[in-house]
Order: sequence, then structure tokens, then C-alpha cells
Amino acid sequence: MSKRKKVLLYYFWSVAIVICIALVLFSLIFTACSKKQPGDNNPSPSPQITGEPAPGGDDSGQGDEPAPAQETDPVDPAPEATEPGDGPDAEPGQVSTVLGETEDMGQEYVDKLVFLGDSTTYGLKAYSMLSGGKNTTQVWTPASGTLTLSYQSIATIVYPETGEEITIVEAVTRKQPEYLVITLGVNGVSFMDEEYFTLEYTKLVNSIAEASPNTRIILNSIYPVASNYDKQEHINNEKITAANGWILALAEELGVRYLDSASVITGPDGFLPDEYQNGDGIHLNEAGFSRILDYIRTHGYQ
Repeated sequence: MSKRKKVLLYYFWSVAIVICIALVLFSLIFTACSKKQPGDNNPSPSPQITGEPAPGGDDSGQGDEPAPAQETDPVDPAPEATEPGDGPDAEPGQVSTVLGETEDMGQEYVDKLVFLGDSTTYGLKAYSMLSGGKNTTQVWTPASGTLTLSYQSIATIVYPETGEEITIVEAVTRKQPEYLVITLGVNGVSFMDEEYFTLEYTKLVNSIAEASPNTRIILNSIYPVASNYDKQEHINNEKITAANGWILALAEELGVRYLDSASVITGPDGFLPDEYQNGDGIHLNEAGFSRILDYIRTHGYQ
């Protein structure tokens, strides 16, 4: 074979090899680009909150276990309140979340309130502290007399007008109360962290606001326990104080009001004084409820 033919043959094979390599590279690049990326159109599931069972709760019955885990999807806050400012920190024309001191609103104001809560609310009925005495229609608690925050979405309360046991939302839908005072959380502090506690309370407030948009919602502080309360490894004033801070922050976020009634039944040592408790260290007596009602009358919703 002549030298010229050898050169041409070498040139031909060189070009052919380069073309083949280029085709292979192009094919690999095209395949990689067109392959579906992991995770496309595959959103992660929403996280869930799970609560540990309450280690004993209080002596009032309910609260030994939390409700089923709830998804942590955010809940839209209720509309901002538009009433004139009434608290000590309110600027002119602004609303204070904390209900500040007012003139004595009288029994007429108290008679407009509906009290939703646990066993620390049930005492208002048991001691005949409200109009109607033991037959008052102003107290909403389950038949057991208590309510744990984690059960708020599934628990039933005794609807006083009929004696039926219905959900909180059903009761609010029927009654459309002018004012609703909520006192919840003392059982929950034994096993609920801030996230779980706030989530359930937010859902409760928003479900009430949706069912009865004109109801003025008041979140009442959790009452302290006395020094003789025998389950302070689970429910104590340090936890209660923290939870009251969560409730206040929640009230600010959702545009509802906060009632710091616990402040008038808390002694200098941070405990519930003996003069205001019924002997078990966690529940109020008549003197304690009288003190609370006096505070409510002089810290009205305006």
C-alpha cells in the first residue's frame, strides 16, 4: 500500500473515532438531563405532634392520656379586635390584650358570661357562685366536671339548657354567647410542651370564632396550686406560669383577650393561699371564686 493511502486511511479512522466518542458523550448527557430528579412532585408529609401520657394529672378525673396526635398545619388567626383600648399598656385608640382595670361592671356583666373549662371552672356551679346556683346555665364542662386541653376537639360538655352532651363547637353554635371565658390547661401542663399546648388552644379558639363570630372570647389564666398539692412533680406553679405566658402570647396572636385573674389568688410565695383552696391544693373554695368574680367585674371587656 502506498504511503498516501496509508495517510488517508489513518485520517479516516481518526475522524470516525472522534465522531463515535462525540455521539456517546451526547447520548449520556441527553439521558442524564431527561431523567426525573428524585423527589419531584413528591411533597414531604406534614409532621405530627405526639404527646406522652399524662403521669397522673390532677384529682379531677380526666387528663390521664392526651388526645390522638394532631397535624401541625398552621391555623389562621382570628380577626384583630377593634374595641377601644382598655388595659394599662394600651396606647390611645389601641387594644390591649390584657384586660385592664375598669369600673365595677356589676352582676349584669357577670350574668352575660359563659364559662368553659375544667374542674377549676366547675366549682362555679358546685358552689352556686353564679345566677341560677347549681342550676346555672353559664358553666360548660363535661359530665365528669373536668376537661383536658388535648381533648378539646372531641370532648363533649353538658349543654345546660337541655342536659345533652355535645361538642364545644356544637354548644357555641347553638348558644352564640356574648362572652366566653375559657379556663383550660392545668391538666395539660403535666404532659404538653409549648408547641402541643399552643396548637390545641389555637384550634379551640379558632373553631369557636368560626362557629360564633360575634362572641367575645376571653382566655383566663390557669390558677396556681397550693403548697400542699401532692402531685407537684407533674403539675406545679413553674409549669403553670409558663403555660400562662403561652396563653397570653396566643391571645395577642389571635386578637382575643387575656384575663390575669390568677394574679389575685397567688400569694407572695407563688402558691395558692390556703384561704382560697378547698383542701386538695388545686381547687378553689367559695372565697377563691368570690375573689375571681370580683376581679372579673372590675376587669371587664369594653
